[in-house]
Amino acid sequence: QVQLVESGGGLVQAGGSLRLSCAASGSIFSINAMGWYRQTPGKQRELVATITNGNSTNYADSVKGRFTISRDNAKNTLYLQMNSLNPEDTAVYYCNADIWDSRWYRNNYWGQGTQVTVSS
Repeated sequence: QVQLVESGGGLVQAGGSLRLSCAASGSIFSINAMGWYRQTPGKQRELVATITNGNSTNYADSVKGRFTISRDNAKNTLYLQMNSLNPEDTAVYYCNADIWDSRWYRNNYWGQGTQVTVSS
């Protein structure tokens, strides 16, 4: 069974920084693209940033220049460094990954989410 577990969320003042982590565990053969998404009440989940297994990255316009996505393939871990946070970044942040498991089944997985709250 494959699991994604996020950590690193919390409360921060505007202008501050947080680093989110997402650890993938279980019977993993390989991980393809990974990404961070976020959602606020009453709104659809939106893309924040994605990264391929070749480290090509893509960012939402709203976070370009402030957030950096990275991954450690040896640890099966995804990161999101968030700088210059503002109250509009307040949301539940979800990790997503496209994974081949050890039985050669390919599935898309979501973490349980971690709350990020930015106070003004």
